[in-house]
Parts: sequence; structure tokens; C-alpha cells
Amino acid sequence: MSIKDFTPDLDSQLQLFEAQLRLVVRSEVEFVRLIEEDLVTAGGKRIRPRLVFLASEALGEVPNAMELALAVELLHSASLLHDDLVDDAETRRGREAAFRKYGNAVSVLSGDYLLSRLMALLAQTGRMELVAMFAETARQLSEAEVLQFQVAALHDYSLENYERIIDGKTASVMRVACEGAAVLGDAPGVQREALARFGSLYGQAFQMRDDYLDLMGTPEVLGKPAGGDVREGKVTLITLRLLEAYPTEVEAIFKRRAGAPNDTARLQELAVLSGADLEVTQAIAARVEQAIAALRVLPPSIYRDELEALARRELVRIK
Repeated sequence: MSIKDFTPDLDSQLQLFEAQLRLVVRSEVEFVRLIEEDLVTAGGKRIRPRLVFLASEALGEVPNAMELALAVELLHSASLLHDDLVDDAETRRGREAAFRKYGNAVSVLSGDYLLSRLMALLAQTGRMELVAMFAETARQLSEAEVLQFQVAALHDYSLENYERIIDGKTASVMRVACEGAAVLGDAPGVQREALARFGSLYGQAFQMRDDYLDLMGTPEVLGKPAGGDVREGKVTLITLRLLEAYPTEVEAIFKRRAGAPNDTARLQELAVLSGADLEVTQAIAARVEQAIAALRVLPPSIYRDELEALARRELVRIK
């Protein structure tokens, strides 16, 4: 199923979301406006707002779902502005990265501007618990990004560190999208816990799939050369498996940040030879099934079905 094949009422919610997003990030400062047009309002899959709306509908009528969806997307977008600068990224969503066009200071401060708009949205909900949840999510996200940089700098590669990174930088935001809907809807504890677990496991599967594709995807599909994570010194589940299977060769590739002409192709070859590619896809499938199982406590509905379908998409996503 296509990511766009959702129910008509969700389509209308997403259309309203796009209109509201433009209003929320509007600024009279030209550079801020240009960056937000490039990144925030330029589209994207809108996975996180979808999670908010689907979780809200699965619970019934939830107040302030739009404010929550906007806040989650702004947190995600602010993190992208900062991440691109840290990673020295060339592009974002097919466009030149903001810091390359407007400079480091403008990019960072524009990210801070998004965070200020996020806080205003949370204030509108009147729910201090939600404010605390976002503060905790921002902490986890920031620490995970720093940990990822630390691991690359110190070559401190381990499964434990990888799990902490993907849980903090991706799963935490998806978790707050789902659990936040439960908070706003005053859902029973068992349903809140289920949605939090779903968001966390789905987020982990999502990041694991992204990491897999970064190495095993084709440049034509990805829109960029494969192996970007290795060039940045970032370890992922598939490269962890390769480090275990071929420590001498793969460590050498990491040390030179895949600087030799055929390094990425060699890692791809080793992934297939060792079965690491299949092992990782099986690990993703396991997270997906765990995420779907968490939803069973919710009442049956088309919205619960759509959440399940969103998770199952990670089994076949190619970019």
C-alpha cells in the first residue's frame, strides 16, 4: 500500500496541517522564511503528523491533535537543521542543505526559531504533562546525536550504543507523537502504554530500515551515493555485523571513512556473502511485528489498521 493511500478524512486533516504549518512558521525575516520554505513547508512524508492523527482517531475524539502534530513536526524539522550542520550534509530532501545556502549561524538560529514556535503550540494545549514529555524527548534526541558523534570519533562501536542512538534520535520523536495523542485524549493507561510502545518500536524499525538502505540501496533510488553513514563514521546494525564477521577488513574501511574507490561496493558484497543483509531485514521485521502486537489493546478500527500498515511498510520501503 502506498503511504498516500489513507482514509479521506485523514487526507483532509493533512491538507489542513500543511496550511497551518505555513502559518505557524511564518516570519518577517527573509532568511528565516526562505529556510522554512526550503525545509519545513517543502513537503516530505509527514510520518510524524500521520502518527498523531491516526493515533488520535484510533482513540476517538482527541482535542488539540493539530497542535500536537505541528509540534512534533517542528521538533523533527529543527533537529534536521542542526543535524545537517553537524553532519556537514550536502543536501536535504533533494535541496541544498540550509547551512550551505545561508550559513551556520542562520541555520542554527532558524532551528531555534522552530523550537520557539513548538513551545507556543504546546502552551496552547494547556497540558503541562505534554510539555514535560517534549522536554524529555528533546533531551533524548540531543544526547543521541552527540552519542552518535562520540561513537564515530572514538570508534566505540557496539550494539548497545547503536540501540541508544536509534531510540533517542528517531524512536523518541515517534513515541511522543503516539503517546502524546493518548495524553491529550486522557486514554486509559493500557492504551497509552500501547501507543508509546508502538511509536518506539516503529521508530526503531524505521531508522533501522533507513540505515540498511544507506548501505544497500542504489544511488538511483536513494538520490545520493550509498554508504554515506560509513563515510561519516556512523555505525549501523548492518555494519556492526560486518565488523564482527570481517573485523580487520571492515575496520580498515571505517578508519579511512570508505575513502578508497571500491570500499562501499566491497561492504555491500560482504553483507550479501555473510548474510548480514538478511539478518538485518529479519531484525527489522521483528520490530515491526512487535510494534503491531502492541496495538492489539486498541479497539479495532480503520485507524488501527492504518497504523499497522504504516509499520508493515518498513518491510518493503526502498527509500
